[in-house]
Amino acid sequence: MPPPPSAPWPRAIALVDMNAFFASIEQRDFPELRGQPVAVTNGLTGTCIITSSYEARRCGIRTGMRLPEARRLCPVLIQRPARPTRYAAVSRAIMAALLEITPDLEVFSVDEAFLDLTHCQKAFGSPVGMVQRAREVVFRVSGLPCSVGLSGDKTTAKYAAKLVKPNGLTVIPPWEARERLCAVPLTDLCGIKSGIGDYLAARGIHTCGDMAHLPVGELSRRFGNLGRRIWYMAQGLDPDPVRTEIALPRSLGHGKILPPATRDREVLETYFLHMAEKLAARLRRHGLEAQTFSIGLRSDEGLIAYPLRTTRPTNDSREIFALCQTYLKEHWAGWGAHQVQVTALDPRPASSQGELFGGADPRRRRLHAVMDRINERYGEFTLAPARLLSRSDMPNVISPAWQPSGHRQTV
Repeated sequence: MPPPPSAPWPRAIALVDMNAFFASIEQRDFPELRGQPVAVTNGLTGTCIITSSYEARRCGIRTGMRLPEARRLCPVLIQRPARPTRYAAVSRAIMAALLEITPDLEVFSVDEAFLDLTHCQKAFGSPVGMVQRAREVVFRVSGLPCSVGLSGDKTTAKYAAKLVKPNGLTVIPPWEARERLCAVPLTDLCGIKSGIGDYLAARGIHTCGDMAHLPVGELSRRFGNLGRRIWYMAQGLDPDPVRTEIALPRSLGHGKILPPATRDREVLETYFLHMAEKLAARLRRHGLEAQTFSIGLRSDEGLIAYPLRTTRPTNDSREIFALCQTYLKEHWAGWGAHQVQVTALDPRPASSQGELFGGADPRRRRLHAVMDRINERYGEFTLAPARLLSRSDMPNVISPAWQPSGHRQTV
């Protein structure tokens, strides 16, 4: 039974989702693009569509599509090179403004944020009024529309946010969530991928309503805490809290797209050096180092990567690049690749005593400190190894786990 209209919700969670975020920023910054079909790619030479405007989507354009196919569907499609630094700046402004609504904010990605409104109801009124205010705040600081889902848990709020786009507001009160989700396919919920979906489908569980026929213990035994959470998600009772703290990194990595089927070792080494330099600088920026690194190349068969170790924890690009060279010598058999990947698997706080026990060369430490200060002030790779003059001209991309501060503030 629903509570009286004036009664506070037992739990109120909202998901703010920016609409076609990158493409919308392009249309806002360049008025001649407004109302036009726009596709954003990673640089002018990039052929994979990162996102597109709603005008392009109405022509069948979708994320991940290649430009030649997209132009067959929409000959007047306008390509725009991505500007990740610009997108990150707009995102930071939006996230800071949303803190006016509630301090209980979880940045879910560069264009999404969860807001826990539960504890603000006495001060600011109903949850519906607060999300309307949130939409106004977002538009005030960015000039962009957003879609908002409001419910009693994160999963239902995220599902609701995608129901009306662009510029929508969908409210699913927590006492209605179970019924509203009943006929929804489980794979429509965030976090339920094909693997878990196939496992459930084999047991006759296809919709959220079907989940009532499966004991929670079975999912818990098969998938642990994740299985238990999924069972509650299907009931509109996702227990996951809005997380305001950025957890310590379990890994830090960078990857870069290569020209298709690259087999030239010198080109591969240049790309690996590029990623080693980016990763090392990022480790140093956050006072971290690592000893185990996953080095890999992505081919048509998928990512082929191996964990390799340095002799001691490090944040020196020279040592990381040496592992990349080892990978090419021992694990690469000349097959064509289209992406490099370098990831620190065990980042930890850098030791201040390393030099006492045969650690990094003090001169290298001083060199890194000077180089990092210059690059921070004048731009990434203002100072860099000469070999990187021939690096890829593709711009950086925003990490899916981007945050406006901390170790995940990276492009």
